[in-house]
Amino acid sequence: MAAGRGLRLSPRYIFYSMDERLKLIIIGAIVGIFGGLASVALNRSLRYVSEILNTIRHVRYAPLLPAIGAAFSSIFLRHVVRDLGAHSVPEVIYSVSRKGGLLRLRSSFSRLVSGFLTIASGGSAGPEAPVVISGASIGSNIGTIFNLRDRQREVIVGCGAAAAIASIFNAPFAGIAFSLEVILGEWTIINLAPIAIASVVGTEVSRILQGNQIPFHHRIFHSGALDLVACIGLAALTSLGSIILIRLLKMAESHFKKVTSIFWLRAALGGLIVGIIGLFLPQVLGEGYEVIRRVIGEQYSPGIVISGFATLGKIVATSLTIGSGGSGGLFAPCLVIGSLMGLFYQSTIASVFPSVMWAGESYFALLGMAGVLSSVLQAPLTGIFLVVEITGGYDFIVPVVLVSVISATISHYFEPFSVYHQELIRRGELLRPRTDARVLAELSVMELLEKDCLLVHPEMRLKEFVSIVQRSHRNYFPVVDSKTGSFLGMIHLDDVRPYLFNPGLYESVIVGEIMNTNIYTVSPDDELADIISVFDREHTWSLPVVQDGKFLGLISKATLMDHYRKELIVQEEK
Repeated sequence: MAAGRGLRLSPRYIFYSMDERLKLIIIGAIVGIFGGLASVALNRSLRYVSEILNTIRHVRYAPLLPAIGAAFSSIFLRHVVRDLGAHSVPEVIYSVSRKGGLLRLRSSFSRLVSGFLTIASGGSAGPEAPVVISGASIGSNIGTIFNLRDRQREVIVGCGAAAAIASIFNAPFAGIAFSLEVILGEWTIINLAPIAIASVVGTEVSRILQGNQIPFHHRIFHSGALDLVACIGLAALTSLGSIILIRLLKMAESHFKKVTSIFWLRAALGGLIVGIIGLFLPQVLGEGYEVIRRVIGEQYSPGIVISGFATLGKIVATSLTIGSGGSGGLFAPCLVIGSLMGLFYQSTIASVFPSVMWAGESYFALLGMAGVLSSVLQAPLTGIFLVVEITGGYDFIVPVVLVSVISATISHYFEPFSVYHQELIRRGELLRPRTDARVLAELSVMELLEKDCLLVHPEMRLKEFVSIVQRSHRNYFPVVDSKTGSFLGMIHLDDVRPYLFNPGLYESVIVGEIMNTNIYTVSPDDELADIISVFDREHTWSLPVVQDGKFLGLISKATLMDHYRKELIVQEEK
């Protein structure tokens, strides 16, 4: 008795007997601490090394720096840690979509190192993607340590991603929105509570170690009704810039693969071109946060022409860096592109309408940041919260919402999916929670296989077949070769009904004469979503499952739908 009471009072027993939501909140807080530490480590490393390298950006061999950094980044990932997964954020989304939130432990540090090498050397990318996969990997492995179910581990992976974004930008609401909008794809109470805690804890870790400061300060705005109307034009411009960036990324990746099959050489070539662009437009190199500070502080002296070229240069440099195989994220480049685009837009309308007292460059730069980020990520809430939090610009929330929503909507028309989702959707690997595809993905053909089928042979006479029909409760009879066992066709009871009531044919008709050989078969590896389409197209209720020419059993539409309903109930309870 005493031993039993002692067991019930042990910390382990108390923890595992907790309410599920409370348990996830506690684990989320733990993940938030580690996610915040990973973010701070990368942030400080980039700041320290970038200050050193900035002193030699003007020398003749400076274009080689991004090339060397990108090459070493690729070699480190491929040969040192052998982390051969998908590219950063899509890998996290894929793990949630298809693998129950499972991520390799080495991803918790490998992408931090590779991202550091790419960005510190001058590659046009941001630290967010490496930190997101690091935080997500930490969450995944902590979830495994606590023996969490797949559904619970997916939430903890979202906690790691939220903590990473929140801590790197000092923006807890943006971390929450990013995790729910982009990573998990659903807003539920059981998701929101632990993710919110992880995001806040990650932010606090960053504040303790780096200070509680807004990354980008802006001047006080004096805007009017005309400025709000002008936001519509800016939203159209930012959506155009986003579409160009997304398509250039795809083009760069495709073309670099054609140039050479040597992965590190591709990355080095992309880095070299970026380095050359940086000789003429140094503002395109690195993460670009200093450019943002100058623009929204209205200290960016180049005129309208240079700001336009800088915008295009940053788009091209980012496409080359990431498309060639460099490690890094799109948050920082999107913010830089948006700020420069807003500056260009403000300068343009000020030149065209000189008599109008427009709001300052800082106003339109911040709106441009929100517009580009919302469009590229197809996540307007993330763009809204991030820009408002990193600037403290709660006083202009209305135009931020306007630009973010309009820009994301226009971009969605031409590029329906986020830059993070496109490759997964193309491969059919993006399965969002509580969708038909996600429910069916939890089932397999072999789980639904019906093996209680009576086999018949082509040389069998109708008399023998009738005796089999009398013993069977099915309407379908698979026909297999009596010597090899190979599947030959099917007989449906309706097809032979006229013969069954004519005893005179019992000795003269054989199965091979009445079987249907034009039968659509499926294999154990087929997706159930595709099999449902076959059921509808073939107007049938059962399909033979065949592997290597051998009949394994039947899969029926009724059984599939019954298991679908049960799996849906299970997922709703998770």
